Parts: sequence; structure tokens; C-alpha cells
Amino acid sequence: MINGNSQFNQLPKELDSVFSELEINKHLRQAGIKKSFGFSCSYLFQLIFCLIFQHRNWFSLLDSKKADQFPAKDAVYRFLNQATFNWRRFLLLLSTFTIRKVASLTNRTRPKVFIIDDSSYDRNRSKKVELLARCFDHASLKMRFYKGFRMLTLGWSDGHTFMPIDFSLVSSRKSQINGISDHIDKRTCGYKRRQNALQTEPEQIPDMIKRALTSGIEASYVLMDSWFTLPPLVKAIVDQGLDVIGMVKETKQRYNVNDKMVSLKQLYRLAVPVPSGKGVLRSIHTTMANGTPVKVVFIQNRNKKSEWLAILSTDCTLSEQEIVRIYGMRWDIEVFFKTTKSLLKLEKEFQSRSYDALIAHTTIVFTRFIVLSWQNRCNTDERTIGGLFYELCDEVNELDWAVALQQLIELLQDVIKQTNKKIKKLIQSQLEQWISNLPSYIKAYLPISVCES
Repeated sequence: MINGNSQFNQLPKELDSVFSELEINKHLRQAGIKKSFGFSCSYLFQLIFCLIFQHRNWFSLLDSKKADQFPAKDAVYRFLNQATFNWRRFLLLLSTFTIRKVASLTNRTRPKVFIIDDSSYDRNRSKKVELLARCFDHASLKMRFYKGFRMLTLGWSDGHTFMPIDFSLVSSRKSQINGISDHIDKRTCGYKRRQNALQTEPEQIPDMIKRALTSGIEASYVLMDSWFTLPPLVKAIVDQGLDVIGMVKETKQRYNVNDKMVSLKQLYRLAVPVPSGKGVLRSIHTTMANGTPVKVVFIQNRNKKSEWLAILSTDCTLSEQEIVRIYGMRWDIEVFFKTTKSLLKLEKEFQSRSYDALIAHTTIVFTRFIVLSWQNRCNTDERTIGGLFYELCDEVNELDWAVALQQLIELLQDVIKQTNKKIKKLIQSQLEQWISNLPSYIKAYLPISVCES
């Protein structure tokens, strides 16, 4: 664990190298996460970050024999509850920096996507948590209500590595149990996050994407499930220069086909069958009610083969198979939610009533995932070691080997001229012996004067 002897020698060697490589402490300072006295923010951040890898929570650590080596409980909670820290900026800086590293290992022709989805953030045993709301879990098989938040998340993926970029713990104006604390300073980042939490999810998504694009993250598509593929949101994303690929379901939403507004079921009947589509049934070019041109692909439902599912794409140039393949990358965010909750102790590690602490701890959990994703990419990506080696080999092969061999011999002849007679005779004899042992097809590429010598 982290020793209390030095604030500058706290991390295990494996994590210390990753923290330095990803410049995490630098990003903390740039986001205004710093203190003028006491335990430094980087120390407290690393302390909380490492708890998960020791299979301990903060309370069990304070009850251990090494409790006197660590800060008091209040120091950690003051750090988490600080409303002036810009955790959103920190996560954006870190994810942007890491994505640039990952992108250098990714083929340029490979599609890179933003993924939008939400997940439940349970606080069922809580009563006085700030902005606590009664939420409906549409993803659960039980279709249950719970106390907590909706964790709206924006992520980036290249099909191999997923990186969280931004998130919002969404409350509710209608089903709100607790409101915003009266003690919060309205000038702080924490108050802005609270105001943000009272917006609906479709209202927040365009701003999330805009922040990601402004920071320099590159993507071509935005992937969403059927809860977000709504005409106003699709148009808002397309206006930012990105295409949308998302699942659609049968709702009141209508599509324009030959100046006639039809439902999704009627659209399926009008769609053209795709021959030998391997699960792809039909497709059709149409226009949404707000005038956005789209291509809708109907595929067979694997769980119930008598039914079909519909995937919408605003990039009408893509083939049906390519639309389905790119949409399959959306599963990365589901794996992310499962990992953060089951392995990285999201929702469970700290039980604070402050909304700032919820934001801070969620950001630290997301940081854990980013670090582990980068480590996994470095250990499994062929281009990090072997792939880069072969790329260098390809660059060397671009140089004509015959020209290189001639240049090498000419260089040796120049060196011979500048040496004394004894060394000159020795080098000349060795060179002649080496040339005589070469295959005839290589000798053919050498200058005649060299072969005669």
C-alpha cells in the first residue's frame, strides 16, 4: 500500500510508471485540483486510487495497524467534498491525452466512435444524499424503480479500447427527493454540475460531444441505443459534423417515404430485401420527420428469430453490413459499466451525502479504468512492440537492398584509401574473400570493378 513516509514515493512501481506516462498529476493541477497546505491533492488522489488494488475500503484501512501512516478521515473527505475542483476538466484532459496515445496505435482507416449510454447509480439505502431522486431502471429485467441517479456517460472506442470521456449523475426535477444544498457557492464548478444534473439527458448530450470535439478527440460516428435515437437529438449531433448510428424502436416517430409519413412497421414492409445478408433482412433510404436523411437497416433478432430490430444511420453511404459492424462497437460501454460496478467499486467504496463527493469518486473510478485500459492495450496490442518492429522492417524494405549493398562497398573502399598499406591489404583481402563467397545473383548487382578486385 502507500507508505506515509513520503508523499513523493507512494505508488507501486507498476502504477508509478503509468501515472508518469499519462501525466496524471499534471492534469490534476491543470484542472485546479490542488491545495496550498496539508496533504497534497496528488497524494490524496493516489491514496484513494490504490484502495481498490489492496481489496480494502477507507474504513478498514483506518482500522488496520498501519492507520497512523495515513491521513485522518476528514482530510480525505474534505478532498472529495471540495466544490471548487473541476473534475470534469480533469477527466477530459486525461482521456484526451490517453486517446491520442491509443490513436497512434490504431489504423487510420479503422472507424473511431463516440458511445452514449446511461446506467443506474444506486443509493437505495440513502435518505439525505444531495439531489437524490427516484429513478426508473429501464435496462433491468425487473423494470424497477430505485433511489439514486442516472449515470449518463460519453465514451470513445476504436473497437479495441474504450475510454470514458465525460459523465453526469442525472437527477430529476419531477421525482426529486432532495434538492441542492443551500451552502454551496454558486460560483463553483460543483454548483454548475448540480445545475447540469437537473437537465434531461438529451439536453446534456450535445454539450458533452461539443466538449470532446473541442478538446481534440477525433471520431466519425456517435453510437446510441433506442432510448436516445430521437429526431431532435440526431439532428443536433449531425449539425456538429458527426454521423449517428443507433437502434430505433416502434414509437410515434414517423419517416417520410415518397411524401408519405409511415411508422417503423410500415417502413419495414416498404424496405428492399437484402440478398444473402447473413442476418440482415432489409434496408431502405428515408427521411426523418425533421428532414434528416437516414438509412434504416432491419436485422434479425438473435433472441427471437421471428422478430426484427432496426438500426438507423445518418451516413447513407455505408453498406448494411458496415452499419451493423460499427453499431456492434456500442457493446464496449456495457462492458465498461459492468467492470466499474463489479470490479472497481463504483457506488460502493464511499458513502457520502455530498454531490461533490459522488462526482469526485466516480471520476477516480473512471481514472482506474483508463489506466487499466491503457495497460491492457500496451500488453496486448501487437503494434506496441512486435507490430512497431515489423513496421520498421517494412520501412527498411522500402530501401533497395542492391543500392544499399553498393553504397556499403563504396564506403569500405573509401576507408581503405585512407589507411596504411598493411591495414589496407588486410581489409582488401577480407573484402575479396567475403565477395567471393556471395551467391552469383548477388554478385550481379555489384560494380564490375569490385568483383574483379
